[in-house]
Amino acid sequence: MTHKESGAVFLTHPSTTQHDANVYRPLLCAVLQGAKEVGTSTRTLSVQAGQSLIVSNALPVVSRITEATPERPYVALVFPLDLDLVRGLASSLPQSSSKRVSDPFSICLADTDDDMKSALLRYFQQCETEETRHMLSPITAREIHARLLIGQHGGTLQKLVWHENTSSRILAATHEIRSDLANPLVVGELAGRVGMSSSAFFEQFKAVTGTSPLQYQKDLRLLHARNELQSTGAKISEIAYGVGYESPAQFSREYARKFGRSPRQDRVFETVQ
Repeated sequence: MTHKESGAVFLTHPSTTQHDANVYRPLLCAVLQGAKEVGTSTRTLSVQAGQSLIVSNALPVVSRITEATPERPYVALVFPLDLDLVRGLASSLPQSSSKRVSDPFSICLADTDDDMKSALLRYFQQCETEETRHMLSPITAREIHARLLIGQHGGTLQKLVWHENTSSRILAATHEIRSDLANPLVVGELAGRVGMSSSAFFEQFKAVTGTSPLQYQKDLRLLHARNELQSTGAKISEIAYGVGYESPAQFSREYARKFGRSPRQDRVFETVQ
């Protein structure tokens, strides 16, 4: 079940799954039943029932459901985060409530407390009717963001709103990469634009996103291309050029390496599903 206006999703799945590559936007995922794994090329986290994860940056990830049966399916609530709302709420936090975190990784795991679970369930219930969706769900959405800021995930979110710190600079860099995937990436130039040396930028980018800047761009290009391949009738060569590849042959090789099927095979596979 998906609420189109908010992007919130109530997920259920009756069985375990294979690894699936996707892009996670900033979000909260609370697992109510079953378990899943989420990670990048360097970091993988296991999320059990009763836990939630925060993704504080747009990340290309690989995930799979690891615990689910028809009798006890995987159940999770996915709630997209509004970073502008986070910034607005964070400005009202008392200075004493600031939480410092030592791990810069953009995926943070914590237990889901009863108050947060209650707020999430109320939000989904309020989205069921037009009146409560327009009158009450925005209030509850604000409450959810506030609870994240003052709860165990608070440090991960607060570091995004501190000006001129490493996390905010990497956030700006990932936003620039995503804004034009076809644009060739010169890491040193991007580092300079966000106010960092090339070496520090490379090290911190990998710590925050779990991958290098060039791999980050490549993963996003291929994921965007797969979406175009499955949702449009565009030629494969047009899709390849559209995400910045100069050679459709190279695009096909890297696509097959990431997804296990060539673009042409993947389009046929999706058509017959």
